[in-house]
Amino acid sequence: MPKIGVEQSLTDVQQELQSKGYEIVQLRNEQDSQGCDCCVITGQDQNVMGMQNAAFEGSVINADGMTAQDVCQQVEAKLGRQQQ
Repeated sequence: MPKIGVEQSLTDVQQELQSKGYEIVQLRNEQDSQGCDCCVITGQDQNVMGMQNAAFEGSVINADGMTAQDVCQQVEAKLGRQQQ
């Protein structure tokens, strides 16, 4: 199952992704993103954890202005996963 890193403040997104079977990692610092297939950030400071540099090879989704369902759709699209 894909591992998704989600910023701590996005609890609704964490819950929605968990309900779809994703493994969730709370992002507190740059090291937390290691091993994640995709990361979801709030967009308040897009590079606060340095995740937009070459060290993170997965997709980064900016959740600013999106619902938890919108974010899940973006994650599924980025990972090429069919909606259930």
